[in-house]
Amino acid sequence: MIMTRPVKISLVVPCYNEQAALPVFYQETVHVLRDMACTYELIFINDGSTDDTLSLLRDLGADDPHVTYLSFSRNFGKEAAMYAGFVHASGDYVAVMDADMQDPPSLLPQMLAILQGGGYDSVATCRHTRKGEPKMRSWFAKKFYMIINKISDADIVDGARDFRLMKKEMVDVIVSMDEYNRFSKGIFGWIGFRTYWMDYENVERVAGKTKWDFWKLFRYAVDGIINFSQVPLSIASWFGLLMTLCAFIFLAVIIVRKLIFGDPVAGWASTICVIIFIGGIQLFCLGIMGQYIAKTYMETKKRPHYIIAESNKKDIQKIK
Repeated sequence: MIMTRPVKISLVVPCYNEQAALPVFYQETVHVLRDMACTYELIFINDGSTDDTLSLLRDLGADDPHVTYLSFSRNFGKEAAMYAGFVHASGDYVAVMDADMQDPPSLLPQMLAILQGGGYDSVATCRHTRKGEPKMRSWFAKKFYMIINKISDADIVDGARDFRLMKKEMVDVIVSMDEYNRFSKGIFGWIGFRTYWMDYENVERVAGKTKWDFWKLFRYAVDGIINFSQVPLSIASWFGLLMTLCAFIFLAVIIVRKLIFGDPVAGWASTICVIIFIGGIQLFCLGIMGQYIAKTYMETKKRPHYIIAESNKKDIQKIK
């Protein structure tokens, strides 16, 4: 008689100041996982929290052998936290979830059943409504997804969440892409694999408040566009070509007016406006190139994605 071991699920949970939400998330998630015919591990990443998140994770790690916590030496960001979780995940299936309960653990059994049914390598979630989100933020989010899908090879669904369940083979590919400037939504789409998209209603945070304000989301969107598209560089080149053409046309007009009509170059106000306009275009293009140079500079430094200051496991790789 052939004995088959139960599948193992690894849950990667980035945490930044989640002391209020963690107890609720842990209880609900463990309840769901125990009802599933699988073994599991919970990998919590404390991303430089300034509240009692680390203390709670220490208690969970001491009481539950299924819990692994990694505590960063400072705040490295959610992308680094997810990457650390993927590096240390050992399950046959790996999920990434937020601790604020906006990613419902109750969806995990259905997601696992889809993957085990064959035909897909990951199950990703997306919100089909943005109920409860400010209208201006929703508008900018929709425009971001529209733009990045048009100018890059990354396939990102509007409303896509980081919450997804993946086969270990897909996670191994993600880990192999060890670029410093990470944009996971783009990486998930760029590597391909067969993905099933699961819609669900937007869920409010169970406690605390979001760490993502408008400007953080804006910077995140800019990073995503720069990381997965060279179109902004092309735009800068076309701007340069257009301005050169305009300069030649203006020069020809001035020469013709002087030779035919004998008019002097009239007015300094228009000249100043043209100079400021061209100067602004030049600075804009230099800014675009500067963003790409900065990204390249950070990649060439080969700095670690994160530094783990503390963990409840002895065999943890501290720097990656």
